[in-house]
Amino acid sequence: MTSPRRALVVIDVQQEYFGGPLEIGYPAHSDSLPRIVGAIDAANAAGVPVAVIQHTAGAGAPVFDPEGPRFALHPAVEERRTDRWKSVVKRFGSVYADTDVAQWLQEQQVDTVTLVGYMTNNCVLASAVEGEGLGLKTEVLADATGAVHLANHVGAVDAQTVHTTLMTLLASNWAAVGAVEEWVAALEAGEPMRRSDLGSSAVAGAQQH
Repeated sequence: MTSPRRALVVIDVQQEYFGGPLEIGYPAHSDSLPRIVGAIDAANAAGVPVAVIQHTAGAGAPVFDPEGPRFALHPAVEERRTDRWKSVVKRFGSVYADTDVAQWLQEQQVDTVTLVGYMTNNCVLASAVEGEGLGLKTEVLADATGAVHLANHVGAVDAQTVHTTLMTLLASNWAAVGAVEEWVAALEAGEPMRRSDLGSSAVAGAQQH
């Protein structure tokens, strides 16, 4: 078994998500932020390449204004930044869309991308799905990501349901999904995380319903 060549991609852990309408609902940022930091510390200690991503909606936008204070990374992430980190500003959901992240990963000889950060229901989801087409294996750390409550003309769903549903969905096809503790153990052992697949997920789902 070949050891994964990992990179940790820290998505949009910006002040925008720690208050206001986009405040992370589940897992609460008071729970997920320490786990994001734990993953960063483990990656730095192991020499795993780290990319830190920030989202922009353009100057003057009501959210993710690059000229506003809420665009900044959370201090717990910012204070861990090193000169080796890859820093990227994106304008789409996926970290790969209109950025050089995929090229950077190739230069680092990475085959497995570990995603942490916000939001489960947008940028984490989009990045995991696009990674498949780029030939990358993806890992998503469920306790180091988070979702918001959603409501629109189709319906309403709470953040916990959004998050747990999307983690199950991602694990069925696009990603290995687990906790930070599980990832750190796999990292130290040089092993991949446990994965599922669409066929076995569908069979198990049919048996339960």
